[in-house]
Amino acid sequence: MIRAKHTNTSQVDSIIENYFSTKQGELCIGKIPISELAHKYGTPFYVYDQRVMEHKLDVLQKTFKTDFEIYYSIKANPNQHILRLFIERGCGLEIASGGELFQALKANCPANKIIFAGPGKCDDELEYAIENNVGEIHVESLCEAKRISAISHQFKKTTPIALRINPSGDAQGGAMRMGGKAAPFGIDEEVLAEVLDQVSVDPNLEVVGIHLFTGTQILDHTVLATQYRKAVAIAKRVATQLNRPLKTIDFGGGLGIPYFTHENPLDLDAFSISLSEIVEEIKNDRFLAPARLMIEPGRFLVGESGIYVSRVNQVKTSRGKQFVIVDGGMHHHLAASGNLGQTIKRNYPVSLVTKLNRTDREPVDVVGPLCTPLDVLARNVSLPHAEVGDLFAVFQSGAYGRSASPLGFLSHNSPPEVWVNHDTDKMIRQRGKFSDLLIDQG
Repeated sequence: MIRAKHTNTSQVDSIIENYFSTKQGELCIGKIPISELAHKYGTPFYVYDQRVMEHKLDVLQKTFKTDFEIYYSIKANPNQHILRLFIERGCGLEIASGGELFQALKANCPANKIIFAGPGKCDDELEYAIENNVGEIHVESLCEAKRISAISHQFKKTTPIALRINPSGDAQGGAMRMGGKAAPFGIDEEVLAEVLDQVSVDPNLEVVGIHLFTGTQILDHTVLATQYRKAVAIAKRVATQLNRPLKTIDFGGGLGIPYFTHENPLDLDAFSISLSEIVEEIKNDRFLAPARLMIEPGRFLVGESGIYVSRVNQVKTSRGKQFVIVDGGMHHHLAASGNLGQTIKRNYPVSLVTKLNRTDREPVDVVGPLCTPLDVLARNVSLPHAEVGDLFAVFQSGAYGRSASPLGFLSHNSPPEVWVNHDTDKMIRQRGKFSDLLIDQG
């Protein structure tokens, strides 16, 4: 049973209490001990718990009610089983490449439930999207709008577009800002009126809405509320300039999950109060009331469901410092190594998941098998005494784990992905073999 409450225990203890369970000091995913999965599938591997994803979607649907449509952001984790789960639950998909469009269509997502954003769409990707009648393309510049127009003319179609806005600095926030400053993302708010003047008269384009997305990994509900209010203000300006109602308002994603010890979960109960006020404002505006309201979460839906598991293959001391060497590393989980945007290396929640009931602790560095000093999964972390064969896990790994990592680095095998639902498990992506790297090399 998923509890989804947070206590004053350690971060790992809290995650396990909220979403997983233990048996005789060993982590269980659903009802399955982690050692059984490791024996069956080998290490290292990723494992995802379906129940956690469904719970997180339930939480969002409760918070945003029927006022908002949820579009899962594929970039967080593109595995087909994940896409199909959210599609079956009524979600659309947000894509950022032609490859993700292929993934979305392969998962049987209706084309009109796909939205396409991204600052550097190529012509072949735009052709692919227009030919398949995606719901809308989010335009990031006037240049891109003109390219979409030209391709639409070739296909004799009118393409629905939303303008992605890079807002002024008062809407900034999140661990990684994507707006409010000079950025490749979106149309600067200062030139919005000028761009809108040009695209609104283009017979090959239909401006259906706006998209505001200014940051990721937001854990402060007041920041989200400020951004949503900014989106409403911009939507009013766009609708007024068009002198007609908008069909869509995309508030973006950015909902975060706690990774590090100083972070607290996003307070959605508090956010829902602001959200009710925002929805009421929209419903009272004649140009905005007809609009479909959309959000595009990724990390929030899948991040906590996933765990990266590796096995200890050596323990050594070097000049007084203890190193635990595991068979997985930054090539499989770049984010955990701190090499995916962290300025200062901070440890993800980690543990020896076959020794959860041990109270003895010692400071160690947990490193991977790669021949580089960057391959550190945890630095100066307190763990029970490690031995060869122990299982080491990185929690909060369902988003931007395998898919955001340099899997070909040093030609190691790539990790499989395993799906668990209660007491059943199955492999949903096979382990990639280093021999596969020779394919197409002549």
